[in-house]
Amino acid sequence: MRLDRFLSQNTALTRSRARQAVRRGRVTLAGAEVRDPAAAVMGASEVCLDGAPVRVRGLRYFMLYKPVGWVSVTRHDRHPTVLDLLGVEPRAGLHAAGRLDLSASGLVLITDDGDWSHRLTSPRRQCAKRYRVTLAEPVTEPQLTALRAGVVLRGETMPTRPAQVEVIDPACILLTLTEGRYHQVKRMCAAVGNRVTALHREAIGPLELDAALEPGQWRPLTDEEVRCAVT
Repeated sequence: MRLDRFLSQNTALTRSRARQAVRRGRVTLAGAEVRDPAAAVMGASEVCLDGAPVRVRGLRYFMLYKPVGWVSVTRHDRHPTVLDLLGVEPRAGLHAAGRLDLSASGLVLITDDGDWSHRLTSPRRQCAKRYRVTLAEPVTEPQLTALRAGVVLRGETMPTRPAQVEVIDPACILLTLTEGRYHQVKRMCAAVGNRVTALHREAIGPLELDAALEPGQWRPLTDEEVRCAVT
């Protein structure tokens, strides 16, 4: 791993400030001063910043209850992000493992473990995601049949995978998908002649949104949750 990346992942320094620290001679690698931010850090190398050893930080995993109006990206010019809600430092490497629309609420998983998030969101894995969908009009039997069979979205030619659908009341359904196309829930409902008025994600794979969390709140995942999410 590059030295500047190692520092940004394991200290409060951003990547650019880590490069500055290296170039100013504040960093030693295996006991020797180094001024090249691209210097390789090996597993057994000892990195010191201002004379203090830099400890390798453990990987981080969180579940967050995203409210409407927040975006599931690391930075945005117009809207607050889920990382603003999380408020954990350093932010380096943290990202949402699967996004949720600005107008949607519910479960977002945040981590700095790229391998874990890739395994969770890879299309080949077909990880199930469950949404509570409020509709503008009462759902009809033909609409349910179409959603369960798979529909062709506007602008596409390949139909969606069949969805699991449970009717909660005439204008509210639980929709479980195993793929993640752009605005898929809204587009699927539009394709069958209905419209989504509210969207809430309840679960990703085996991980359910903690009922104790209020909108905007979060908690770390347990070790068991981290393991079961990708097995």
